[in-house]
Amino acid sequence: MSNNAIKNNGEEKIIHLCKDEKEYAEQHSIISDDIKVILEEASFRFKDAYIERCDKETDDTITEVELSFLNQPITYLKNHQKEFIYLESDWFDVIKVDSISLEVDDVFGIYDCLLGLKLPKKAESSIKSFLNGTLLEGAIFSLMFNQQDGLWDFNISLNHITGFREDMSIMDAYTLIYEFLFSLIVAIEEEK
Repeated sequence: MSNNAIKNNGEEKIIHLCKDEKEYAEQHSIISDDIKVILEEASFRFKDAYIERCDKETDDTITEVELSFLNQPITYLKNHQKEFIYLESDWFDVIKVDSISLEVDDVFGIYDCLLGLKLPKKAESSIKSFLNGTLLEGAIFSLMFNQQDGLWDFNISLNHITGFREDMSIMDAYTLIYEFLFSLIVAIEEEK
């Protein structure tokens, strides 16, 4: 891949990618040599995110929050168990989800990740195979295809994803989830 971007009408063609996407693009020769790749930190994926703190009982928005809110420790959710965090990012198109919510399970006290996964129903065995082979022992997840929406209602314990630490920030937790789902999508694509 060339480091010299070709000028196009006086402007460089530039794409901003994080490490995982850059490696994938290089392995699959997706980006032409006339495009300059700028490597970004993982947090770049969330710079234009829409983020809400929501009430778990009613699903009502408590308040919309700024990106800096994600710098708080994940334990924020244990200290505010009646809330969940809802996040949308344009980058979620890459991992085939619209949004990701995080909360603490009231019964087990584990961190739950809830999302709708935009994969076909026929991908069920591939999804389950990836989850069973990747998640830590004792993993808790729920995967159910929603005929009405045409997507998978997917809930997973963040505690059972390799790399999770309770001293991480909310931003790090979202990054971990994103990278986990990116690996899932890549694994499914490579099975085809």
